[in-house]
Amino acid sequence: MDYSKTAAGVLRGVGGEANVRSLVHCATRLRFVLNDESKADTAAIAALPGVVTVAQAGGQYQVVIGTDVPDVYAEIGKISNLTTASTKVVTTSGPRKSLFNRFVSMIAALFTPLLWALAGTGLLKAFLAAAVTFGWIDPQTTTYVVLNALADAFIHFLPLALAFTAARYFKANEFTSFAIAAALVYPSLSTLTGAADVTFFGIPFTMVSYVTSVIPIIVIVWLQSYAERFLYAALPAVLRRFVTPMLVVLVAVPLVFVVIGPLSAVVSGWLGGGIAWIFQAAPWAGGAIMGGLWQIFVMFGLHWGLAPLAALELQEAGRSLIIAPLFASVLAQGAAAFAVFLRTRNRTLKSLAAPATLSAVLAGITEPAVYGVNLPLKRPFAFGIVGGAVGGAMISLGDGFTTAFVTPSALSLPALIGNGDGVALVIGLLASLVVPFVLTLVFGFAEPAEPETTPVDTTDVVLSSPLDGTVIPLSETPDAAFADGSFGPGVAIVPTSGALYAPMDATVIAAFPTGHAIGLRHADGAEVLIHVGIDTVRLGGKHFTLRVASGQSVSRGDLLIEFDLAAIAAAGYDLTTPVIVTNGDLYPDIADVASGPLSHGETLMRAVAVEQTVSSR
Repeated sequence: MDYSKTAAGVLRGVGGEANVRSLVHCATRLRFVLNDESKADTAAIAALPGVVTVAQAGGQYQVVIGTDVPDVYAEIGKISNLTTASTKVVTTSGPRKSLFNRFVSMIAALFTPLLWALAGTGLLKAFLAAAVTFGWIDPQTTTYVVLNALADAFIHFLPLALAFTAARYFKANEFTSFAIAAALVYPSLSTLTGAADVTFFGIPFTMVSYVTSVIPIIVIVWLQSYAERFLYAALPAVLRRFVTPMLVVLVAVPLVFVVIGPLSAVVSGWLGGGIAWIFQAAPWAGGAIMGGLWQIFVMFGLHWGLAPLAALELQEAGRSLIIAPLFASVLAQGAAAFAVFLRTRNRTLKSLAAPATLSAVLAGITEPAVYGVNLPLKRPFAFGIVGGAVGGAMISLGDGFTTAFVTPSALSLPALIGNGDGVALVIGLLASLVVPFVLTLVFGFAEPAEPETTPVDTTDVVLSSPLDGTVIPLSETPDAAFADGSFGPGVAIVPTSGALYAPMDATVIAAFPTGHAIGLRHADGAEVLIHVGIDTVRLGGKHFTLRVASGQSVSRGDLLIEFDLAAIAAAGYDLTTPVIVTNGDLYPDIADVASGPLSHGETLMRAVAVEQTVSSR
């Protein structure tokens, strides 16, 4: 696979950079969020070399590449602003999705790059918790401290990772976003959490904890993206590079501390007070709310308002009614993810659902299951809420409680077992596992199906000579990689003038900045590489003038490149120019090949097409 060629084809196929809202990649897929999916040419993308298939699910347009996906992603970054921060305003078109679907699409885009790290460290946390439970390791040793740091660090500093993915999604500067997130979890500021008399220039505010938080950093990076676009337009070029991040950080961080954080604390306080009252009036209802909605509370950072209530319960009564139903919430999401693992035929989804299940059930780390599996698929997440609510209601109906402030998981069940009505506890735990598991298996989810393929006839493409010169067999090219046909069938031309013209009506899919080579794609699929000279890339663009850009449409005979024939030859470079059809799967041979002297515009050869199968989706 030619990574640059595949990258250019994919970008063109999804409707160009302007149609891309965000782009991330996982282990095997390019995951696009498009402004308008109807603009994507799925058949053309599926026919590209290296593309396994195309799938659409969870608000994403997924191009399956395989293990080479990081290389294709890197090549897209070379011809677009999609893999780095940009101040370009993104416009949306096409039918707007529902608010919930847009939220799910955003969460999926932000968390997809983090999922394997979340799953891996969550699994390590599960194994470490098991080692402590079974007495394999002493939690008082420094070995445990080191291992616990390895398992906890990523989720602890989650806002830092989200700063990068949110910056890419909202088109903000990644490192400015990182600076904002770092301030939120900065150690000396974290010590102010819950402290009295905290002020900023005389403005009193309540410092809350942003450790493991999700929504605050997403909100502030979204605002950052607008602020940066405004400042870049308003500030002189000589100042904008360093003044913009200074002003953004100076305003954004206090805005979180003074407004966003305290606001979430107020909402959390109301929520906590309400739930405390419900537990007193109707414990089963409190259990249903905590078991069903806990994952949503965590998502919006509202769970911090409930933690002090649990701590107060333990301090005053030596037990906590609030923590008990959380076991149902955690187990329910893990059970839903396990059902996805059993039901799905998607290998990537299956490989993620397995460790996500273990992470959620054994360690209580539900982020991989929620953000990587259940929430993007929607139904499993909803079924997890139902199972958590049913299980939580049963646990609290039996006056279940914990005797310690624990992270709910299968391995921390000793803090819950034996406390309250044992029958109700067992029924509640089983319900939290069985209900979402069965619902997900029975009712399923909108899994991306493998696209069907249908035979399509491709058409021979006639190429004109792009140069004035003498045609020679490709085997006589001084470069062995070209001569042996590794790049595809073609011919070579020894030029007699310094102008390169389009050999066909085409789209420019690779316009090398050095001007020494160009890639073109015909509407019928033929892709042609023209490489002016041998090793001329070493000139770094000297003596070459590129007249077109990537993505531009050209007509047969349009001027593409000008070059100084004499200067290049004087520099010691061979000017033999290969003209190659690079997608041999569609065009494995050439015919009607000219020979000898030829002027540009005269027929050079015909790319012979074969019947090909492409996606019919």
